[in-house]
Amino acid sequence: MSQFSRDDQVQLSRRAFLTGQRPAAVKTFRPPWAIAESRFLEQCTRCNECIRVCPSQLLVAGRGGFPEADFLPGNAPDGCTFCTECVKACRPLALLIQPEQAPWQQLAVIGEDCLAQQGVVCRTCGERCEVGAIRFPPRLGGVSLPQLDGAACTGCAACLADCPTHAIHIHFLTQQGVA
Repeated sequence: MSQFSRDDQVQLSRRAFLTGQRPAAVKTFRPPWAIAESRFLEQCTRCNECIRVCPSQLLVAGRGGFPEADFLPGNAPDGCTFCTECVKACRPLALLIQPEQAPWQQLAVIGEDCLAQQGVVCRTCGERCEVGAIRFPPRLGGVSLPQLDGAACTGCAACLADCPTHAIHIHFLTQQGVA
């Protein structure tokens, strides 16, 4: 999966554009605790209250005016803090905390551009990860490499902001693993 950037625009065919179809490969990161996508699109009124109250400024108006989490490096340096302000502000209940359910099904993935994997000491992502999901175990004869604990990763994206090579990406979790 390529790094998300403002310059990367999805190229739609004329037919897909006119019929409102989107390519299957395009995934939208909704705010935390968003209900199932089809129901979300029906219930969300695009009032932007969740965007307005987001203290980390991670939420933006996306396609069609629906709120999305913008994981571009530098957008929200603290990532999502899971403060629940967006859920409290959502009157149509398109964002809804459900017991035993994670805020969202995504996690960070560290790519090959990582400085540590190139033999350069860098632990920026591990220092930014409040839950300790990124660790750097000692390694004989080389630079410690980052290891991501997928069970501990919340997908908050705090590790993205300071990565000097933008080697970290947020990916959806599926039944088969990381998409």
